[in-house]
Amino acid sequence: MTNAKMSVAEIEVFLRREFPQAFGGGDIQIETADGQTSLLRQPYNERMLRPGGTISGPTLMAMADFAMYVVLLSAIGPVGLAVTTNLNINFFRKGQPGQDILAAAKLMKIGKRLAFGEVQLLSGTSPDPIAHATATYSIPSA
Repeated sequence: MTNAKMSVAEIEVFLRREFPQAFGGGDIQIETADGQTSLLRQPYNERMLRPGGTISGPTLMAMADFAMYVVLLSAIGPVGLAVTTNLNINFFRKGQPGQDILAAAKLMKIGKRLAFGEVQLLSGTSPDPIAHATATYSIPSA
């Protein structure tokens, strides 16, 4: 049973309308969002690489932040002004060139004004995370 207030299709419509600069390019795919978790995929692109041939930190941070925003939207509904107040990321290993990036987010706690969650970042089909992030979002009052 899902606790979602918005479906993946509703989130996509909302993001295309309210946040086209981040979602309008079609390079990030929302695979699931159920009010407690989300799974996003960013297909591999050479723009993700930094010198040395590894996936860049900004790519991973953006995916982590976006995955948290998607799971939060699925939990609270279309609240465009929910914003990141903190994002902490630990990089474990190199993301492999040629592999899609997956961001698996999970809400840990959601209150009236703040939500907290974590994101595992994966490269391709490997089950071992390449990075782990935690994030806090501020939820505006109604």
